[in-house]
Amino acid sequence: MSVSKLSNISSNVTELRLAHQLGAPEKANSGSFADSLKTEYEKSGLQLSKHALQRMQSRGMEMTPGLLHNLDEAVQKARTKGSKDVVVIGDRGAFIVNIPNNTVITMMTEREMKENIFTNIDSAVLI
Repeated sequence: MSVSKLSNISSNVTELRLAHQLGAPEKANSGSFADSLKTEYEKSGLQLSKHALQRMQSRGMEMTPGLLHNLDEAVQKARTKGSKDVVVIGDRGAFIVNIPNNTVITMMTEREMKENIFTNIDSAVLI
């Protein structure tokens, strides 16, 4: 998924949250993939930094509702243990998440993980 598509989804989710907070009716779900991702994104509350979006796009990684759900579950587990900065490692790569801000800061592919050192991380969660 391109950065612009993810940015549009992020914008749409922000609009939906605002509408919900103001009591406005939500748009009807058409059942599309984008709608599924928006629904999962809204449930999770996770934000994707601009840097993370750019890295995902440049590495050809798609954010799917399933991946977003897995990331959210990992973040919730880390939060209950008092984590502040966590690396979430899965079969598609690693995601660095700032727990207090609920933000995915960056990501790297599985291949890149072998060449890097994770610093300033207080926890790791495997998904």
